[in-house]
Amino acid sequence: MSGNSKRKALKKAPPQRSAADAPPMSHEKERRIVARVYALGEPLCESEGIELVCVEYQRESRGRILRLYIDKPGGVTLDDCAAVSRQLGDLLDVALEEIGTYSLEVSSPGQHRPLGKLLDFEKYRGNTAEIRTTLPINGKKKFKGVLEGVSDDTISLRTNSDSLAIPYGLIARARLVNYTEKTDVNTRH
Repeated sequence: MSGNSKRKALKKAPPQRSAADAPPMSHEKERRIVARVYALGEPLCESEGIELVCVEYQRESRGRILRLYIDKPGGVTLDDCAAVSRQLGDLLDVALEEIGTYSLEVSSPGQHRPLGKLLDFEKYRGNTAEIRTTLPINGKKKFKGVLEGVSDDTISLRTNSDSLAIPYGLIARARLVNYTEKTDVNTRH
């Protein structure tokens, strides 16, 4: 055997990519995915006596997260969350291939209850909310104030300085602030 034997060149493995390295998804595509998840998830939740409160789909440091908030009278249990996660996860794997790699989280709304549906802004009228918009309104994208109602797909929000009209289509994210059923001004006892 010759001293000049060929050595295999060691190839450097390409850097590993995580889901967080994925290119950003357009806001419109995210909205389409959220709408599709609502369409698939609402009937599933309703069949279990559960309300699908909100669906969020966003990119975080650990990758893309599909977060569902569910509720029912008396509150949801861990078993409710696990059942919805299992059933919806299986359904999404088949019906929503374009979603790519994601983590599915299902939980109760908690005290910072998300507002996902137009009806939620009317339902929680009189409660304090934080709203983030996709485009600036009066030079700002973040607002905090009391929900005053809904008219023609526009949310009325009373802040410390004035009242704002926020088009529903511009809302990127909205949540109640420190909400509990005990503080719900619309609850009649």
